[in-house]
Amino acid sequence: MAFRGVLSLQFNQDQGCFSCAMEEGLRIYNVEPLAPKLRLEKEVIGSVSRVELLNRSNLIAIVGGGKMPKFDENTVLIWDDVLKKFVLELTFPSWVLNVKLKRDKIVIVLTSCIYVYSFPNDPTKMFTFDSRPNPQGICALSPSSDRDILVFPGHKQGSIQIADLSTREDDTSRAPVTINAHQGEIQYIAVNQSGTLIATASTKGTLIRVFDATSRKQLVELRRGSDPATLYCINFSNDSHFLCASSDKGTVHVFALDDTSLNRRSTLAKVGIKGQYVESQWDLANFTVSAECACICAFVQSSSIVAVCVDGTFHKYVFNSEGGCHREAYDEYLELGDDEEF
Repeated sequence: MAFRGVLSLQFNQDQGCFSCAMEEGLRIYNVEPLAPKLRLEKEVIGSVSRVELLNRSNLIAIVGGGKMPKFDENTVLIWDDVLKKFVLELTFPSWVLNVKLKRDKIVIVLTSCIYVYSFPNDPTKMFTFDSRPNPQGICALSPSSDRDILVFPGHKQGSIQIADLSTREDDTSRAPVTINAHQGEIQYIAVNQSGTLIATASTKGTLIRVFDATSRKQLVELRRGSDPATLYCINFSNDSHFLCASSDKGTVHVFALDDTSLNRRSTLAKVGIKGQYVESQWDLANFTVSAECACICAFVQSSSIVAVCVDGTFHKYVFNSEGGCHREAYDEYLELGDDEEF
């Protein structure tokens, strides 16, 4: 459901900006400090279902959608904000569910297929991957040039595939490797900045598992809660020392990865009771936003985290190693001023 006309939210690769796809067009904001950077109205681009930024560059990927689209939902358009016009159009046989960008590639996700093209000059198809039916367009692309991996749901329920995009021979890559991550369907996948860690969650939403991208071994299992929930977002801190997650329960969770002893454990574990639930690692800290209001979350510094919600609210919290967490800033980003230079 769209709140205030917001259809989707997305951070850029370093989580320093976020895009807002709207019935009224699109908006782009700086995170720290919070400030509007770009606004394109529906008269120019129509209503938009998804926006993907390429770092802080002038190139922006746009997919139409909503009530008043100017472009078909099977088309990806690239807007050049220096030239103030669309400079590229890619059309596909079915609706585009997700788009990912990096400096030399664009990834297009359809229901059961993922295409990888060279980018931005004279895009050429590099790879095609078949996937399990993926109606949410779930995938994660490493922003690192050293670890050029793409992760998406595997053919088996609960599995993920890791494709190495750095090796190209006769238009194929080495066959993707598979990790059996969960029993249920995959709900979310995240990759850290260096492309060395992968976090996954299933549609049940109680557990987040973190894997080594090279060895494919599970490193830690984190418990969001005991009740099922829909995960909206998972993100690593830039140094991979922490991980955050948001869900439809209205809670944003912070977990320690570098020093997992900081994470809470069940009180039952202290009296010697064994079992997966008892031995789980619970969050180090958490804070609440509006329940059932989709939000994305990310770290802006080593000890501060922001949540951006589709209801137009922006929350910044600071946490410490003892589990303390307090709000440092609150704003309504949709009410902020007009265009500034991007």
